[in-house]
Amino acid sequence: MGLVPGQKIPDRVGVVLTTPDEAQAIRHPDVIAVRPETDHTALIAYVQSILTARGGSGDVIVGIDPGPRPGFAVLQDGHRLIEGVLDSPEAVAELGEHLKQRFTAHGIVFRVGSGDPARRNRIVNALLPLHRPVELVDEAGTTPPGRRRPGDTAAAGTIAGTPGRAVSGRMALRVTPGQIADVQRLSRMDSGGRFTIPRALADRVLRGELSLSQAVAEGEHRYGALARSPRSPVGAPRELS
Repeated sequence: MGLVPGQKIPDRVGVVLTTPDEAQAIRHPDVIAVRPETDHTALIAYVQSILTARGGSGDVIVGIDPGPRPGFAVLQDGHRLIEGVLDSPEAVAELGEHLKQRFTAHGIVFRVGSGDPARRNRIVNALLPLHRPVELVDEAGTTPPGRRRPGDTAAAGTIAGTPGRAVSGRMALRVTPGQIADVQRLSRMDSGGRFTIPRALADRVLRGELSLSQAVAEGEHRYGALARSPRSPVGAPRELS
């Protein structure tokens, strides 16, 4: 959010970043003077420490936008404390454990977007062992048209702010032909258009048994063997068998 000097700072703003010259003129509990040489990684860590140490009174709400690399946003009392992107659907469990240790005196609620059913269900199943409420939130309208992308932190923030339907138990991993075709499409992109991983391998990716990069690496090994065979023409993209 950009503001000019003298403009009222909204209540929802947790920390103000500004220049050293203007810092003294800003009325806010947490003002950080940022110099051009400031280490951005250290700055982000410092901001997060301020926000989490503030200790709001409400529950900690975690919104998760499903995808191969899920986006997440952590809210408390309307303030966005932390946001980011995880490496895999199962990585939400590590995030949840971290939040349990940091917010020992607060309730924690996980809200998961309803899109991408296969990865959504993997996320839900990874969260259930934490023994904290998990809700499914209808993703319709969580991102402005034309800006939707997997692992979206903006969508995760909207999901966090939208009450959902409580999940009572593990969710079945039902993989559809369309989802398999999409993983195959991604494998074709990752291989530079040279090959497509087989449906069986794409199914394992969707079930969390392999990452997409691992599946493509296996395909690369098999494709390389085919490419070295004098009887195997190499040209148009092909699906490995």
